[in-house]
Amino acid sequence: MKRLAVFVPAKDEEATIGQLLDRLACVRVHGCKLFAIVVDDGSTDRTAQLAGGRGALVVRHLENGGLGAAVRTGLRTAVESGADLVAYLDADLEYSPEDIPRLVEPVLAGRVDYVLGSRFLGGSRGVRGMRLYRRVGNLFFTLLLVLLTRRWMTDGQTGMRAFSREAASRAEIVHDYNYAQVLTLDLLRKGFPFEEVPVRYAPREHGRSFVSWRYPLKVLPAIWRELREP
Repeated sequence: MKRLAVFVPAKDEEATIGQLLDRLACVRVHGCKLFAIVVDDGSTDRTAQLAGGRGALVVRHLENGGLGAAVRTGLRTAVESGADLVAYLDADLEYSPEDIPRLVEPVLAGRVDYVLGSRFLGGSRGVRGMRLYRRVGNLFFTLLLVLLTRRWMTDGQTGMRAFSREAASRAEIVHDYNYAQVLTLDLLRKGFPFEEVPVRYAPREHGRSFVSWRYPLKVLPAIWRELREP
């Protein structure tokens, strides 16, 4: 029986973390024992208490470090906890934990080491309700990744991904603010094969996204830094 770690970075997500973990507890992946990890990135609400009360392994950042820092912690904790493969999804219920079996199938089958859950595959079903500025930003950064990696992909910004143990252990995220582009650049430059699978998407109903007009100003220098890494 393989150990499948599902980690969830969360900051002030008390409105959704309980429901997410309850749904996650009902997910079954053939041949796998699933366990949940919540990286509490400096929350000031009851996120950590609610997660711990549902049996998740909770790792706390005493101060908010950023999404990139939280994903880095989640990957490290999953590997140190003995995971054979790792899945990740956001805490805001924009993504469906019920899609995890489809997400991890390419890794379980041994085809790839890295999977992107694409909201844009399978027609437009995954992007209904997405705000226009987010669709435009997603298209821009995804096309940039296509150009830089020379690999076709449809959703470089996705908040739902899967990793083999080796990919999770070797992944490097060069900045704390975000991870989406630099993580893909890092793993593809290291030669890990990847695949996309369709996942569902629903706009968040609680809290606020960290994405704002400052996003490109923080992300583009990080992409440049990743490209300069040996």
